[in-house]
Amino acid sequence: MEIIILKSAENVAAMGGELVAELLRVSPAAVLGLATGGTQLALYRTLVAKHRAGEISFENTTSFNLDEYLGVSADSPQSYRAYMKRELFDHIDIDQRHTFLPECGEGLNPVLVGPGYEQKIQRAGGIDLQLLGIGVNGHIGFNEPSSSLNSRTRVKTLTRQTFEDNSRLFSADEFQPTLAITMGIATIMDAHRILLLATGRNKADAVSKMVEGPVTAMCPASILQMHERVTVLLDESAASGLKNRDYYDWTHLQNESLKDRFGRSHES
Repeated sequence: MEIIILKSAENVAAMGGELVAELLRVSPAAVLGLATGGTQLALYRTLVAKHRAGEISFENTTSFNLDEYLGVSADSPQSYRAYMKRELFDHIDIDQRHTFLPECGEGLNPVLVGPGYEQKIQRAGGIDLQLLGIGVNGHIGFNEPSSSLNSRTRVKTLTRQTFEDNSRLFSADEFQPTLAITMGIATIMDAHRILLLATGRNKADAVSKMVEGPVTAMCPASILQMHERVTVLLDESAASGLKNRDYYDWTHLQNESLKDRFGRSHES
């Protein structure tokens, strides 16, 4: 893991946006793995601003989202399809026919959605960059604690904590789902590169377990220790539980020095 600790959540969004932009400048037809949630909002605003400024184009990109609620229609404002349109897709030049979520339409068998989604990702050539957040319980996507580290896209039951954390997004008279279809942990690990953003003190415990704890299904994000190309962007609050902070700061400084000397293509 490359751990980069920044002063603020705004800095995290800015650097995350620049890393995505760097990929699109080099690979305009990149396949992006996208995430939802509060942490991603500032990142998507940054990408929209870069697009409006003429710095990047999504015209030739393809996207695959991590997850979608089961039992929520695509046209519901609570669906992740609606979230992506509202926060990103409707403000950039991406061909929305090339934007995919693990959606289960009415009358379809949700058990069959996962294998079909995996095939779509494979036909697209795999995911070049997967964006992630992290739940307070260490989940990535909706891979909750105890999820198989070898799992693929499938139906998953949300934990009570995740359900309660998300309840603020639903009004009292709205249906709040307890099931979702999510990329599996092995699916996420297949991405060529992973970029995880975490901000806020409420994420500090999950971040410390992800980075410095053992690899365990009880903290699904800990599997990222086994990936070759993971960048983790944290603000000071999210990094507050890390014990090896000095080393991460030192490593980042040395990596920046190498990039200045040999070009921005250097990877740690």
